[in-house]
Amino acid sequence: MSKRTSEDLSNDIKIPDPNSLESGDDEEEVIEGSEFDSAAVATPAGGGDDFMHIDDFRRLFVDFAMVDTLVPMRWLDTKWHAVVEKKLTELKEDEPFGEIIVHGGNDISYSEAESTERKERMKQVTKVVFLLNITNVGDNACRYASNLVTVDIPEGITSIGDWSFYGCRSLKDIKFPKSLTSIGEASFANCSSLEKVDLLHTNVQELGTYAFYNCTSLTEMKVPDSLQKFGSYVFYQCSKLVPSDINVDNNAVVAYLRSMQ
Repeated sequence: MSKRTSEDLSNDIKIPDPNSLESGDDEEEVIEGSEFDSAAVATPAGGGDDFMHIDDFRRLFVDFAMVDTLVPMRWLDTKWHAVVEKKLTELKEDEPFGEIIVHGGNDISYSEAESTERKERMKQVTKVVFLLNITNVGDNACRYASNLVTVDIPEGITSIGDWSFYGCRSLKDIKFPKSLTSIGEASFANCSSLEKVDLLHTNVQELGTYAFYNCTSLTEMKVPDSLQKFGSYVFYQCSKLVPSDINVDNNAVVAYLRSMQ
């Protein structure tokens, strides 16, 4: 995960005045893969277990022309995955309307995440597509997706990057994978519609600073025994979840949450 300076942090989170946190929206990357053979589309290959979702369908790009082929990712072999990833990292074009594509090497810089163009793009996002067999959700990947309601993070992902879902004000339902081990700084800060978070089935060991800051609707949080590292102000301004007199005391907060499970 990228490191943020204290100056950067102060620009986004001002503890004395939580209302100063901005919740915007903006844009993302691209999806392409032109070396797809039409014969491969027509032939339902057996696929392997190293693919993402059994029933997850993805848009594919054939000779730079987008087609809604509705081909399951399990039909794609390792070679195809390499082609898709190569195109994703090399090309910069618009993604399908309403979608954000999360793939390998998907960190978004702070300056890009805060750009007017990206914020406008993110207002359109209602779906997150995890295209490849990745292990992390990049920094700022879905930042400001204010109309995103649900997210199903697939098995195999071990970390959620810094500020990755920051400002997703409509986000209500998040499904976390068992493989998850860490949630980064301010990952879900300002997700004001989020009501419940269940991490009991995961292997989360770390919650980053401000991870759920200002989640004002959060009433239930289940944490696993594997949790070892707890950043500062993780649940600051989460008045429906943690009493204000203990919300900055890490040990007290963890003890309180476990007593409520």
